[in-house]
Amino acid sequence: MSPFTALEPGEGADAALLTLSVFLLLTAYYVLKVVREPLILSAGGAELKSYTSAAQAVLFLFMVPAYGWLANRVDRGRLIATVTLFFIANIIVFYFMALASAPGLGVAFFIWVGIFNMMIVAQFWSYANDVYTPDQGKRLFAIIGFGQTAGAACGGLFSKYLIQRLHVHQLLLVAGALLCLYLVVIFVVQRRMRRYLHIARVDDDVMVDKRGGFTLILKSRYLFLIAVLLWALNFSNTNGEFILGRVVTAHAHAVSQGLTGAPADEAVKHFIGAFYADYFTWVNVVTALIQLFLVSRIMRYFGVQIALYVLPVVALGAYAIVAFTPLLALIRAAKISENSLDYSLNNTARQALFLPTSREAKYKAKAAIDTLFVRAGDLSSAALVFVGTHLAFQTRGFAISNMVVISVWLVIVTALGRHYKRLVEVPRENSVPAN
Repeated sequence: MSPFTALEPGEGADAALLTLSVFLLLTAYYVLKVVREPLILSAGGAELKSYTSAAQAVLFLFMVPAYGWLANRVDRGRLIATVTLFFIANIIVFYFMALASAPGLGVAFFIWVGIFNMMIVAQFWSYANDVYTPDQGKRLFAIIGFGQTAGAACGGLFSKYLIQRLHVHQLLLVAGALLCLYLVVIFVVQRRMRRYLHIARVDDDVMVDKRGGFTLILKSRYLFLIAVLLWALNFSNTNGEFILGRVVTAHAHAVSQGLTGAPADEAVKHFIGAFYADYFTWVNVVTALIQLFLVSRIMRYFGVQIALYVLPVVALGAYAIVAFTPLLALIRAAKISENSLDYSLNNTARQALFLPTSREAKYKAKAAIDTLFVRAGDLSSAALVFVGTHLAFQTRGFAISNMVVISVWLVIVTALGRHYKRLVEVPRENSVPAN
């Protein structure tokens, strides 16, 4: 790992195990995504996908308090085991529902996968924040984040191999097995961490502050700023995806009109499919390169705040170009830059924001922020698309809307940087919910 980050004695094995655990987690998620698409599409509900964000947001209003209630009553090991086993049990239920061709399965599973992804990944990063100090997190989160990136990429390839040999519903059992392996690795890490006092605390794992995640966010300016940051980030990203999809579709129709000998619909589908295959490949490649060779060095030498500035500055410049020169090639380059930085550097820096906070903030407040506030950003973008479509917004209008939100995002990063600097100076044992 030394070419990619700075390691202290005794850190390598534990970092490798955490990297393996998040790799298994993301591989399982991408297997579930492969199951999700045929279930929702075969049910004739492609248009229902646009409503799932709202359904998930409503469910999170109930699930986040329930998660906080559980976190107040068990230690972190039992918390992780209970939540993971709950999702594994859900997968088994969905497997038997698929065998029985249960009505409504596609929609229910589509909503469930979105909830699973947000809650289980948020919990993993809560644990990583809990066992590392701020200094360790700045160095080691880059490697652990690469496990997440590699898991996403390998999950797609693994699923492509399996789908040719298994029935779709059998992939559910594969995902459940991967989650079981993930849980085993997490418990190995937990046992190892308890043996090294210089790496992790070994005090009582039960939460002391009994307030729920929403209350912690509303009572803490720092946590509230992180929540607004996630809202702005997801608003900008989702709106950018809409801009890209709209321009790609228009370009595909224009190209198909000039072709002869092939149905227009097939030509449009082929163009869009080829475009996104190339687009996703570039996003994954650039993400992996940034994660491996730049993230650790930027975090180590420039700090968390500078790392958080990179994505909004790049996105602001990219959407300024898009607003005045809405060419497909430029929009494609802008979105590749935005997504690759988001999945690598910005994700690592965002996770590091929780390093100097209390255990309650890491588990309960983070669960609320990484679920409901992320979905709130998606819903806000959907509202803008609805209004903008009815007002006949062109690409420039949506790009300028993004520029306004990104300007607010930069102000939030400035405020967060000041709070973070003060918090890292507080001993970890005395950390509070980031008031």
